[in-house]
Parts: sequence; structure tokens; C-alpha cells
Amino acid sequence: MAPPVGDGLRSVAQAREDVGAYLDVLGAARSATLAERQAWDAVLVGAIVTLALVVVLLGTLMWLALESWVIKPAATLTKAVRTVASGSIETEIRPVGAGEIMSLSLHVERMRRELLHHMEDMRLAQQEVENAHVMLTDQARELERSNRDLEHFAYVASHDLQEPLRKVAGFSQMLQQRYGDSLDDRAHQYIEFAVDGAKRMQELIKDLLSFSRVGRSGEEHATVDLDEVLSQVEADLSERIAEAGATITHDPLPTVRGEPRLLHQVAANLLSNALKFRSPERDATVHLEVRSMRTAWEISVVDNGIGIEPQYADRVFVIFQRLHPRTEYSGTGIGLALVKRIVEHHGGHIWIEPTQGGGTTVRFTLARTVTSGGGRRTSTERAQSTTLG
Repeated sequence: MAPPVGDGLRSVAQAREDVGAYLDVLGAARSATLAERQAWDAVLVGAIVTLALVVVLLGTLMWLALESWVIKPAATLTKAVRTVASGSIETEIRPVGAGEIMSLSLHVERMRRELLHHMEDMRLAQQEVENAHVMLTDQARELERSNRDLEHFAYVASHDLQEPLRKVAGFSQMLQQRYGDSLDDRAHQYIEFAVDGAKRMQELIKDLLSFSRVGRSGEEHATVDLDEVLSQVEADLSERIAEAGATITHDPLPTVRGEPRLLHQVAANLLSNALKFRSPERDATVHLEVRSMRTAWEISVVDNGIGIEPQYADRVFVIFQRLHPRTEYSGTGIGLALVKRIVEHHGGHIWIEPTQGGGTTVRFTLARTVTSGGGRRTSTERAQSTTLG
């Protein structure tokens, strides 16, 4: 049997009421959710705004701190450094800022003070150099005056001093010849002493003149073949070479620029010394070695004589210095000093070394300005030695 129509309508009405009540509940829940969401949105916006304000505030504080502690002190320090660098080094760099900036400013100030100290030292050194230059100028004038006096002395020595010495020697010999029969042995001995002293004084004056005239003769430098110079010296000393039974050999000698007369004196003095100071225990030999260097020739005179002790190697170049009594070896003590002066006048230097097995090696240098003249010889000729005596 079908339900009554009235019950169905009531059921529909009840369902509508229930749906409406449910929708009301959903609407209330939705409204509450929206309200809560809006509240959280407001909180979030507030938090963001607050955070932005905090960031801006912190950034401002940091900028102010950076400007106060770093930028301004750094700018002040830079300005002070530029002032010092522009030449006002006496301007003090005061400490600025804090921390590393202050430490940096202190280091810069310390550097400025050290630089100022060094500049003061340089100023004093420059003043000393200027004073030394003035002194050197004065000394140069004094040396020039002294050289003029020395030249005058050379003139006097060559004329006014040697003439009385010649008279002393001449008249002493005439006295001995004329009154020799009336004089006893002691008188003859005194006359011989006087003559010998006068001759030695003449020789000494002659050597002094040669020493003082080195570099002031006005002679032009010329091309000098040392082979020819040595040949001339050997010819001049031929009697002494033969008397000593000496053997002289040499490497091919170079051609140099210099004063021929002075270079002749160098060779003559060195060979004379080698012959004079020969060893009595063996035959005398002298060898001239040549070594080619980049800017000079090194020439060595090697002998097998009595030799020179190393401690006296420099002393022998001092004028009037003698290592042996005059009774043993003749001479004035000027020879090697004259050689040294001539070598240095030609831009070289000279020294002495011991010779292995005994003897002396005198080495000196001469500027290498001309091609060696020894290149004309063959290898066979270079291996051969020239024996004289």
C-alpha cells in the first residue's frame, strides 16, 4: 500500500530544513576560517613590515658605524698620506679611527718617521759629498801646484844638483890622479867613497827624474809592438845577459797603445831585476808569458831567481824600499816603483806572485786596444823559445 502523500511532503520539508541548517553551519565555519586567515595575513604583513624596518634600521646603523669607524678615518688617512707624498714629509700623520684603521695609521706614521730619518741621513751624506767635493777640488789645486813644484824640482835636479855632483866626482878623481903618490891608503879610500857617493847620488837623481816625469812628458800614445820593445831591451842588456849566462824566452807579445819610451823602461827594469836577483845555485832563466783577457793583456815575467817572500810582495813597489843591503845588490830602490807608476799610467795594474819551484813572477796588465802582433807567428814558432846569452 503506497505511503500517504502528507508524509512525503513532511519528509521533503524536513530534508530542506536539515540542508539549510547544514548550510548555515558551513557558512559559519567558512566565515570563521576567513576571519582567522585575515588575522594571520595581518600578522604576517606586520611581521614583514617590522622585519623591513629592522633591516633598514640595522643597515642605517651599520652605515653610520662604517662611515664613522672606516670611511672617514680612511679618507682622513688618505688625505694625510697624499699630503706627505706631495713633499710635506714633516707633516705628522695622527692616529685615526679604531682597530685596524688605527693600527694602519700608526704604521704609516712610523714609516713616515723612518723615511724622514733616511732623508736626513741622505741630506747629511749629500752634504758630506759636497764637502768632500770641495776638499777634492782644493786638493786638486794643491796637487796641481805640487806638480808644478815637482816639475821645477826636476828641472833643478837635472841641472843645478847634478852639476855640483859631477864636480865632486870629477875633482875627487883629479885629486886622486894628481896627488895619488902623496896620499895613503885611507885617503884613497875616502876619495873612492866620495866618488861612489856622488855617482850614486847622480843615479838616484836620474831615477827620481824618471819617476816624476811619468805621465807629464807630453808624449803621444802610439802603437807599440812589445816584440820589438823586448828585442831592443835584450840588445841593451846583451852584455849582462851573456855575463849571467841567462836564457830568455817569451810567448808572442801583443801590440798595445802607449808611450814607447815608458814601456821600454818597464821591460828593461823587469828584465834587469830578473838578471840581478838570479839564484847562484842554478842557471838564470826568464820567460815572458802572455794571457789574453777580454779588455786587457796580462803579461808575466817569470824567473827562477832568489824569489820574494809573500809578505814583501807589496813593499817592493814602494819607492826607496829595499829588501837587501846595497852591498849585496846595487840599485836605488826606485825600479819597481817606477814600473808600477808607468803601468798604472797606462791604465793597468801590477802585482807579484811566487814562482813554483823558486823564483818570482811579476804580472801586469795593459789595455787591449790593438790586435796582438803575435798573430803573425806560426804555431811551431810559438812553441819555440828564443834563447839569448
